[in-house]
Amino acid sequence: MRRLGLRARVTTGFAVGAALLSSSMALISYDLTRRSLLDERERTAVRAAYFDAAVVSTGLDTDDPDVVEVLRSLDTGSTRRPLLFLGGSWYGRSAETAATSVPEALQERVRAGQPGVQRVRLAGQSTLLVGVPLPDGASYYELTSLRELEDTFQVLALALTAVAIMVAGSGAAFGWYATRHSLRPLTAVADAAERIAAGDFTTRLAPATDPDLTRLSTSFNDMVDQLARRIERDRRFAADVSHELRSPLQTLSAAASVLTSRRGHHDERTATAAGLVAEEIGRFQQLVNDLLELARTDQPAQRESVDIWSLAREVCRSRGLPDSLVRLEPGTSADWRVDRRRTEQVLVNLLENAVRYGAGPVEVRLSVAGATGVIEVDDAGPGVPVADRAAIFDRFVRSRAARARAGTDGTGLGLAIVAQHAAAHGGRATVTDRPGGGARFRVELPRSLE
Repeated sequence: MRRLGLRARVTTGFAVGAALLSSSMALISYDLTRRSLLDERERTAVRAAYFDAAVVSTGLDTDDPDVVEVLRSLDTGSTRRPLLFLGGSWYGRSAETAATSVPEALQERVRAGQPGVQRVRLAGQSTLLVGVPLPDGASYYELTSLRELEDTFQVLALALTAVAIMVAGSGAAFGWYATRHSLRPLTAVADAAERIAAGDFTTRLAPATDPDLTRLSTSFNDMVDQLARRIERDRRFAADVSHELRSPLQTLSAAASVLTSRRGHHDERTATAAGLVAEEIGRFQQLVNDLLELARTDQPAQRESVDIWSLAREVCRSRGLPDSLVRLEPGTSADWRVDRRRTEQVLVNLLENAVRYGAGPVEVRLSVAGATGVIEVDDAGPGVPVADRAAIFDRFVRSRAARARAGTDGTGLGLAIVAQHAAAHGGRATVTDRPGGGARFRVELPRSLE
């Protein structure tokens, strides 16, 4: 499962925190409001019930009272309904009296001379039942509908839920806004790191106006300074050593040439030894040249307008390969802004790699993906095992398939130089399988059309 990024986690945290806070406040507000309204309604219903009970008691204080008329004379409105228990019978405003609406426990309480209040559900509706004892064993009950209050509670719950959702959304928006501005320094660090990885060691972070970030920018710039000095020392060391080796190598190469040219005058063992010496000196010279090239790969790319199609054809011809290998994808511009020397070296190394280890190149394809130039070289070899693809661009590394091929004189630096030149352009070098067999080496050179 993919882990959420920092911005997503902070935004989610703000949203969850706001949701929990707003939900808690909404629940507390709802509970307090509900209790307050129910208590107020209960007090109102009790006062009204006592008042109506007094009216009923007065109406019954006659020789021949009309109970139904007394109940009908009450001003109870549409939300209250009176019931009277008198002489063992139940009376209401209509012929049908809901005697069963009154719980037995409340009836016993009122008959004992104690008033009582109870909430019940009648016909699916919440009802407040108030019982008041009357003289001569009579009991007066008043049923108050709470439907209107329940509707109010529903509206209140919806309103509070909507508020909680809006607060949670506002929390998420605030978290996104806060992380966007808070992570700007990290974005600047990431951009600077990418430029440094591409070989631009002049990149520095601007002094931070926020005192909390001053240490970050200062430490980062100091790190880059030290890294640049160390890389420069290593580069100079490799360049100096390689340069110093050139003179004795040239002398050895000249001597080896003399020995090789006179192989016919030597016995077989001496002639074989002279040939081996010449081959190893040639390999040594190639290694020195590659080290010198590798020492220069840490410098930023010097971009210029280059006709990539003509350059690729020229490189093929210089290596004794047909220039018909080069194919420019339809609709692709041949004018790329790249470092000419580096791009030429990339083509040379990829073609030499295909000749040495891939049974020869099959095609050199040039295309553009957005603003990124893409160079692909296909060969007819055994391909590169998946396990070796990540390490094949490291220095002094060759794949197992390449090591299995006899007679190769590679230095193990060719593809490392390709990867370094690609990185100097802000791109990368990869290898995959070619459809139909073989390997496909792909080099991406971003912003090649600027």
